Amino acid sequence: MALLFGVGLLGKVFEHTFAVLHAEHPTWLLPHIEYVLWAIILGLVISNTFGVARIFQPGVATYELWLKLGIVLIGARFLMQDLFHIGGMTLVLVAIELVLSLTVMTLLGRIFKLPPKLTSLLSIGSSVCGVTAIMATQGAIDSSEEDTSTAMAAILTLGAIALFTFPAIGHALHMSQQSYGIWAGLAVDNTAEATVTGAIYGDAAGRFAVLSKTARSSFLGFVVLGYAVYWASQGQAAAVENKALFLWQKFPKFVLGFIAISVLATSGFFTHGQLNSLSNLSRWAFLPAFAGVGVRTNLRDLVGQGWRPLIVGILGEIFIALVTLGLVYWSYRHGAIQ
Repeated sequence: MALLFGVGLLGKVFEHTFAVLHAEHPTWLLPHIEYVLWAIILGLVISNTFGVARIFQPGVATYELWLKLGIVLIGARFLMQDLFHIGGMTLVLVAIELVLSLTVMTLLGRIFKLPPKLTSLLSIGSSVCGVTAIMATQGAIDSSEEDTSTAMAAILTLGAIALFTFPAIGHALHMSQQSYGIWAGLAVDNTAEATVTGAIYGDAAGRFAVLSKTARSSFLGFVVLGYAVYWASQGQAAAVENKALFLWQKFPKFVLGFIAISVLATSGFFTHGQLNSLSNLSRWAFLPAFAGVGVRTNLRDLVGQGWRPLIVGILGEIFIALVTLGLVYWSYRHGAIQ
């Protein structure tokens, strides 16, 4: 954990240092990069040059805990009326994205003759919440370790690509913070990468990326249950005896924490100063989470799983990115988002 916080803080140092140098020497061609991207770059350098020693790996694995804590705390920056307005509209967009993503990824998997369960994992990972969804589905459909690792590698590769392509597209299209953040949350698979992709664009974009990604994550239990029932009906997975218990076990609990903090903030439970403190705490929680995105990414592993799953993922992601971009643009034109 010290490694994660160290990389994140070093990213802040790099951001501040280059900002000071740019102010003192405006004619110098210096990169204007926020700490979020610096933390990822530094993490990538560490993991792909020196490597991450075994003693650090349990601590690096906590990046997802910090990510979920940051998401819960950022709920203090959304009042319930905002959640009802923007969140309700986002749920509609998420429902459309889920149907299209599951359908397109399944068709592409069949076209490229991928193993059926690998296709299911890719479909679920790309439609809901990336690696978390794949891990939640693995036991439910009794997929092989090879299919699981291949699907995870493809999703992580696509997430790494999104970190650099989405902000460039957003700036090229002059997207607002809100519309870009919602688009990133809809189109980027992994929760960590979606949050980072939004934060790179701006603080407000990061908040709205969290909102739309949390809306996607809330569907996790239902999608996994559907696939579990399907594969059980094919005689290739264990039957789901208690569907209500299954849904509760698979439901991402941090979504409830996000809503609970928002309810407390709306009811006036927190003072203005306390809301600012919660906001700052969310940034501190995101610091090791963002660093973890880079530290846990080994580029050699990402390209060593074969080309067909990656091609299926890329084609599917391009389609979903374009469709969700169109949906967000339509919502913007009709005043649903700003």
